Amino acid sequence: MGLDGARSHDERTTATPRTPMPHPRPPARVPFDLAAWASAPRPEADPGVFRQDHRQLDPDRAEAAKVPTWPLLLRAGLNAVVGWLAYVYGVEVAKYGTTFIGVLPTRSAFVAISVVLTLNVLVAGIVIKVFGRMGRWPEVWRRYALPLLSRTVTEEAPATEEEQSEAARQRDPWTVLRQGGAAVAAGRLDGEAVGDVDYVRIRRAWESAQADPAFLPAFVEQVSLRGAAAFAHPSEARELPGRAERHDLLLGQVRLGTAQDVPKNPLTHRSAGFALDPVVLGTSLLAVGPAGTGKTARLARPVAEALCLQALAGTACAVVIGATDADLGPDAWYDVVIAPGDPASRYGLDLYGAAQDPDEAAARLAEALLPDELTARAETARTALQQMVGPFHAAFGRYPGVRELRALLAGDPESLEALVKGLRAAGRLGSFERDLEHREHQRGRADDPGALLADRLALLDRPAFEGAFATDGTGRPPFAMRVLDHPLRVRVKLPERSHPEVARMLSRLLVGQFVQAAGSRGDRSLFAGLVVDDASAALDAGIVRGLQRLRGANAGVVLLLRTLVDLPEALRAPLFGAVGCRAAFPGIAPWDGRLFSEAWGTHLVRETAVTLAPDTSGGIVRRAGRLGRKALSGTTAQTESVTTREVERLRWSPSDLAHALPAGHAVVSLTAVSGEQVPPLLVDLRG
Repeated sequence: MGLDGARSHDERTTATPRTPMPHPRPPARVPFDLAAWASAPRPEADPGVFRQDHRQLDPDRAEAAKVPTWPLLLRAGLNAVVGWLAYVYGVEVAKYGTTFIGVLPTRSAFVAISVVLTLNVLVAGIVIKVFGRMGRWPEVWRRYALPLLSRTVTEEAPATEEEQSEAARQRDPWTVLRQGGAAVAAGRLDGEAVGDVDYVRIRRAWESAQADPAFLPAFVEQVSLRGAAAFAHPSEARELPGRAERHDLLLGQVRLGTAQDVPKNPLTHRSAGFALDPVVLGTSLLAVGPAGTGKTARLARPVAEALCLQALAGTACAVVIGATDADLGPDAWYDVVIAPGDPASRYGLDLYGAAQDPDEAAARLAEALLPDELTARAETARTALQQMVGPFHAAFGRYPGVRELRALLAGDPESLEALVKGLRAAGRLGSFERDLEHREHQRGRADDPGALLADRLALLDRPAFEGAFATDGTGRPPFAMRVLDHPLRVRVKLPERSHPEVARMLSRLLVGQFVQAAGSRGDRSLFAGLVVDDASAALDAGIVRGLQRLRGANAGVVLLLRTLVDLPEALRAPLFGAVGCRAAFPGIAPWDGRLFSEAWGTHLVRETAVTLAPDTSGGIVRRAGRLGRKALSGTTAQTESVTTREVERLRWSPSDLAHALPAGHAVVSLTAVSGEQVPPLLVDLRG
């Protein structure tokens, strides 16, 4: 596990960093009740609902609860009075009818009594059904009668021994271990303080052991030896310092806020906790909003925290990209912290992502190096870089460093001569001779892409980045994106203030490498999550196409943007189609809101129109009365016409998104990996 597990993939292409020193486990803030947490109800619910202790809402009761108390009681009382009168009258009519047709006099007394009782029950049933429905008697019973009756019950019957044992069994978090033959391990865990991270991690190891009975003795031995620390993360960390109390690791959910009780929200989500999990993050999420609206603090940081906790539990790996000063959690949350430009950074970055195919590595690097205004030359730049990276890898068994690649692209004679000698020594000169000749013909021309790439690489060949991108083992151990099949926690701090153009290149490079690596993993049991605090420079056409492939690869991306204007216009609509989850924060521009509004579409609403017209009805007397009223009050008598119809309206208009969203809120739509969709929800992210 960890980065050390990736060394066997390609020893020549990357130096794998060692596992960091263990993080000290912070003291618990409050005692954690594992039994109560593990046995808490988690009913099935729609995506986006925080399921722990969630109470299902009956739509009929929700609609009825909108009726105020006194109108509800008055309506119930009036229907009760009218129902009683109808019952009495109905019974008399029924008796008269049976007497008239000669049923009662011709039968015995017992038959007469049966007929009368049957008539009473029949009439009472009809009255209760008709008037009870109109008077909403069931709602009155649920709202007022049941609570009153529950308060009158002073004591309950004591539970039987069987009921007590069943309740204890349900609250025992290690029942599955005891029933599966690991009672010794369960006994060891009973005497230790086990957190939610420990519980999920051990349960995951138990499920793996259940798949093959041969692993059961090893499982029992590990738990008996280490207790709650069994199967720990390679860093030996079992908790995050300063974590928030809003995670349900059993389902992988992180609660972000509360869906508001407003007509625009569906009934199933109103007043329910709002949460994200790998089921919805697997379709990727795009969040747009100006700075200071809470995208980082209320979305990116909680999601990063959730992914780091899931990594400690052995269910996910996390890569978090943002500026050095972005509030994405302390360094203690992460196993690997990469800070290009910071001399104190312990890790470097592999510009090639440890790709096994040189052409693939060169293509991704070329697209990352070019600025947005030069993307039209991406194809020629990609070819030029492949003509240098491929031969170098064949000659020396590794990828070229920044300075070496820059010299080759610029046509340095000594570098080219060394490359030819290396190819000749490796017996590969014939395979790459045409590439070298083609580069020689291109060199010196005005449209030579090699000169452009060399100039762009000069931004990385600065003293501040000394050793940050080394490939020959002399610099810092480089992190390679190919290790996404391990439960790692990676934080990349981009130098946006000191080297903004380098930060843009690295952002585009890292996101592209993640999309490639996550989609080509052999082991997809871990959810691979990427959080990008400012994705304005990280997106291009290739990455947008790759986002859709992540849905089937158990991976997802969270992209934060200040405005869609930061993206080329040709990317905006494809990006909206590539992601399944979208979030709009307060203060977005109307042109940004237009894309959200179009993506969310329309729905049918019931619209009531009231038309007022002068009253011209009646004869001479009524007309004279109206004239007198107009003379005295100055108002004209009018008739009122009410028309109700169903019309299509936008779920959220661009104007509403731009001007009507309260501070601390967001409108979020979700799509699960299975295809289940949740319409846009107004969510309060402050709680």
